[in-house]
Amino acid sequence: MIEIGADDRTWLLSGPTSSYALRLTDRDELLHLHWGPRIALADAEALAAAPTPPERPFESWLDGREEYPVEGGPRFVRPALSVRGGGVRGTEWRFLRWAEGADGELQLHFTDAVHGLQVTLSYRMRGDVVERYAVLLNASTGATDLEVLRADSATWTLPPRERWRFSQLHGRWAAESRLVRSELTYGERVIGSRRGHTGHQHLPWVALDADGATEEHGEVYSCALAWSGSWRISVHRLPDGAVQITGGSGHDDSGQELLPPGTAIATPVFAGLWSGGGFGGTSRTWHAYQRAHVIPDADEVRPVLYNSWEATGFDISEEQQRALAERAAELGVELFVVDDAWFGARVSDRAGLGDWTPNPDRFPGGLGPLADHVHALGMRFGIWVEPEMVNADSDLYRAHPDWVQHCPGRARTEFRNQLVLNLAREDVRSHLWEQLDALLTGAPVDYVKWDFNRCFTDAGWPGEPYPQRLWDAHVHGFYDLLDRLRAAHPTVAFESCSGGGGRVDLGVLARTDQVWTSDNTDPLDRLAIQHGFSQIHPARVMAAWVTDSPNTQLNGRVSSLRFRFVSAMAGVLGVGGDLTRWSAAERAEARDWVELYKEIRPVVQLGDLYRLRDPDGGPCAVSYVRGDDVVVLAWLPAQAYGQETPPVRLRGLDPAAAYACADTGAVHRGAVLLHHGLRTGLRGDLDAAVFRLRRLADVTDATDAYSGLAQS
Repeated sequence: MIEIGADDRTWLLSGPTSSYALRLTDRDELLHLHWGPRIALADAEALAAAPTPPERPFESWLDGREEYPVEGGPRFVRPALSVRGGGVRGTEWRFLRWAEGADGELQLHFTDAVHGLQVTLSYRMRGDVVERYAVLLNASTGATDLEVLRADSATWTLPPRERWRFSQLHGRWAAESRLVRSELTYGERVIGSRRGHTGHQHLPWVALDADGATEEHGEVYSCALAWSGSWRISVHRLPDGAVQITGGSGHDDSGQELLPPGTAIATPVFAGLWSGGGFGGTSRTWHAYQRAHVIPDADEVRPVLYNSWEATGFDISEEQQRALAERAAELGVELFVVDDAWFGARVSDRAGLGDWTPNPDRFPGGLGPLADHVHALGMRFGIWVEPEMVNADSDLYRAHPDWVQHCPGRARTEFRNQLVLNLAREDVRSHLWEQLDALLTGAPVDYVKWDFNRCFTDAGWPGEPYPQRLWDAHVHGFYDLLDRLRAAHPTVAFESCSGGGGRVDLGVLARTDQVWTSDNTDPLDRLAIQHGFSQIHPARVMAAWVTDSPNTQLNGRVSSLRFRFVSAMAGVLGVGGDLTRWSAAERAEARDWVELYKEIRPVVQLGDLYRLRDPDGGPCAVSYVRGDDVVVLAWLPAQAYGQETPPVRLRGLDPAAAYACADTGAVHRGAVLLHHGLRTGLRGDLDAAVFRLRRLADVTDATDAYSGLAQS
């Protein structure tokens, strides 16, 4: 909902529990007024009428108060916009008009007469999430190109507080999404990626709280960027204590785009959320927003999959894949995925990338016969691809060595023996479209795991007049290709992968059905990774696998099937071990776990998440609540002698209701579970359990209620 002040210069956007307000001064300065609990228009106008701060030497009263600081004029904060044209740098704008666009979008239009630049700032409330972005148009009538050195999506202004705490998700390969909180000191704190993709090192999300917010109480401000390339978020605490968050695509100010007259660019969305419900309430609002407005077909639960990579590596054959598919079907798996090495001369990671046709020695009849076999077993069929990459030892590279990113006269750096194709080039995108469309048309493929296994290093574009635009243009090329494939093959699901969690963000989630959270499948390590991931993204997109024990891929840790399954059941369950080596007893146990997961899947993937105990070395637990159903997953990494496992206090329950547990037969009072907790019975090392609870409509006959629950 948008409300406008009497003079058409104050705007208030409101969601169910929060509001966002801004004000245009008589000098066309766009000021921030309010971001926080829901207020009335009269409150916003009162804030607009408040006196401005006194002028101080060496300071600007605009700093820390402007909605979208531009370069130039009396400003010393980091500018959100920096442009250059005709030898003139900076922006001095005048207000043109405001308009209301589709879905209640507020659009504020400004113009710079010197550059002929038009800037549109857009705002839209999605529930309590504010989506913001900017559009830049070179509206000049001359022949001058405008160079966009930096165009951030938004600047967020926080209210005055004594102390701020900064939360971020950092990591590295196989250790992504680690949550860390620290005091926000004066100056700038900058996170981002200079790698051409979102990166394993930081998720494009930050959160700030000022008064010691807890999991379920206190104010939290958080922002997330919808962009899958290089990016930057700066959190600036100014000398007077004001705090602003600025973010967008690109990692520096060296140049993003050249705008000839008549052309325009739009920045990615930078979304912001205020919550009064602590970090847990913040997460649940982010999850609901993504399920409602970002993720395709988010109301449909994702299938249990099997992926052959850890069982086979590069040594695969059709017969071997058939055998694994038969074992997977016995477990109740619903989607069978052939990973790397089905194509070209792909016998190792040194060759074949770029040649997206089935290897005739390994798949003499192509992928069709295997896909038909998988479908006959009652499963869907999926494949792995890495379209943005190429090996030097490939037919594609030999035919088009100029298609890779490279700088003339410099060595072509290889990681994992591969180079990066330049998707900013239309001919590269056209070739990939033809290859991938033929692949999806020629065989009954239901699912594509889209990988990206190296960063940009030699991001050159020989022959391009403005090669800096490659950084953003490659990502737009990736988006365009994926959008086109989804439109042409609407029944095919896509997963985003980048050596694990190297490309996880709101931009890629708008185009994929799930993401590969991490290459680390160790069930204990995964608890911390999944804990951090859940701060922003929902279980509905968080792929998690059960693999072999000992974990030969990483750390050699030995763990039970129980612990591995309960860990992976916190998201979209998958299996990735060598099923030909699993004993009959292990396969029977796995079948039971898969059956249990299918029962609880709607609650886990579509319910509200509550983080009950953090994975800090002691007992850990999460719960999911959907309607009358509650699922609790609990883990005990280790137990010292004489140490009792504490009960887990639940959240999100009706204290006046009773809840029957299908796993123990007990009936619990909601108030008791909330205040005294659920006893899990966990003991020893690497133990885990699942509890299914259902709220009872009538608690007078607990026996009949439990009997009906158990039969369901």
